[in-house]
Amino acid sequence: MNSFGNIFRLTTFGESHGEAVGGVVDGLPAGIDIDVDFIQQELNRRRPGQSKITTSRQEADKIEILSGVFEGKSTGCPIGFIVRNTNQHSQDYENMRCVFRPSHADYTYYQKYGIRDHRGGGRSSARITISRCVGGALAKLVLRQYGISIQAYTSQVGDIALDKDYKLYNLDNTETNAVRCPDAQKAAQMEELITKVKAEGDTIGGVITCVIKGCPAGLGEPEFDKLHAALGSAMLGINAVKGFEYGDGFDSANMRGSQVNDVFMRNDDGSITTATNHSGGIQGGISNGQDIYFRVAFKPVATILTEQETVDLEGNPAKFTARGRHDPCVLPRAVPVVEAMAAMVILDNLLLYFAAKSRNL
Repeated sequence: MNSFGNIFRLTTFGESHGEAVGGVVDGLPAGIDIDVDFIQQELNRRRPGQSKITTSRQEADKIEILSGVFEGKSTGCPIGFIVRNTNQHSQDYENMRCVFRPSHADYTYYQKYGIRDHRGGGRSSARITISRCVGGALAKLVLRQYGISIQAYTSQVGDIALDKDYKLYNLDNTETNAVRCPDAQKAAQMEELITKVKAEGDTIGGVITCVIKGCPAGLGEPEFDKLHAALGSAMLGINAVKGFEYGDGFDSANMRGSQVNDVFMRNDDGSITTATNHSGGIQGGISNGQDIYFRVAFKPVATILTEQETVDLEGNPAKFTARGRHDPCVLPRAVPVVEAMAAMVILDNLLLYFAAKSRNL
């Protein structure tokens, strides 16, 4: 589907080498201050050409809001927006018109639709995440009013990794380097590795960690729409994502209950909390008021600049060498996309929570 969410809903359109990428956001509450500069800033974090370790495609990615905003505030009506494509090099993809690129969506799109846009992957391109960043930025503007913040960062590139405990790092340092890693020393090592891999015409994967603070207890549904399931679905829908874990995740598989149970306790103000947070802020599919934290694994970008074996549309053996401008590592530009998807999930569940509360009044 091309729509995401329940009450807060994003519908996207566009292709990598089409006229524009855009979308429609429905369900945003009326009266929210729409900070266009903030939305543009979020797009700038995702845009190509921002450093030597990202694709050299040059796009301004300038947001144009078409509807749903009046005198700087949301009206409650659908917010339509576009971001125009201005720097396509479609000729770079002519050699892939009749062949299937290894590990891309070329073959599966062709089997499903009987037609595909070979220019940069068309609809399957990561450029389509522009619309997600706009939807996420709008969601963040609402979440600000409720004291909810979302911060993602690169925690691993290849075999260079940070400790899993996000509390050991100053996450405000995430935007101080091209890799978007809060540890300056590790960031330098990651950048060096990405640069080396790029020079070899290859690509490399890694992990992004995301932390959500200020989320109230009670978000999420107890059965088929658990909060962690919604977050997992949102993350696994991002290009190149191969894995999702929250809280202690897979590490808890070789531990005992006595080691990972989060014991309840009472704060000085009388509120209830837990002494630890192995659960990652979610228990029984519902937020418990603690920080929500999770990790997202990204595979290496499928486009490598060395010759590969493949087949053509008829299944005949062929050789293929990619041309054009590509990311050697998706992690730095994927950080704002992870935040955006998390923001939309949390806002959607917050609105569902408010709706449920109003029915019980």
